[in-house]
Amino acid sequence: QDLDFRVESNGNTHMLFVDGGNNHVNIGQAADSEHTLNVAGNGFFTTADNTDTLTLECTDADANSGPVLCLHRNSGSPADGDLIGRIDFSGESDLGSEQNYAVIKTFADDVSHGTENGQFSLFTRVAGSEIDRMTCGSAATVFNDGSADLDFRVESNNNVNMFKVDAGDDRTHFGGTSFQGA
Repeated sequence: QDLDFRVESNGNTHMLFVDGGNNHVNIGQAADSEHTLNVAGNGFFTTADNTDTLTLECTDADANSGPVLCLHRNSGSPADGDLIGRIDFSGESDLGSEQNYAVIKTFADDVSHGTENGQFSLFTRVAGSEIDRMTCGSAATVFNDGSADLDFRVESNNNVNMFKVDAGDDRTHFGGTSFQGA
């Protein structure tokens, strides 16, 4: 039957709304966004142990795609340089202050239809500051774009410095042999 169920809160007439006719569950909103679960506002999931806090599972048997997490910025006036999505990996310092220890950011470098460009950047916290470690853009992939004193190293089976860019002395090293930088 096409029966709905609705729970109100002090400030929301549709705090929990089961839309029987559309087979949808809405939290914090009356309007459907045409998905089985529609949530307006922020969500928070917590667990008190080391098990998965959130699992996305796809049971499709083909080889086309697995679970998809889509971070979609739905802007009525997109602009070049817009931050499209961000994932923060945060924890507490020894004084109880929340810190982002690593951050992934994506940007829309160019939003012109047909010539769109995107950028993906990876940041980590070094000595208390957020440092750009790697940026993949439309023209180049750049390591250490912020000119921090952070080395770049590639190991081989027997050599920990098979290829090394020493940021502190502006030199490159191949297999232990040092070459002057530019």
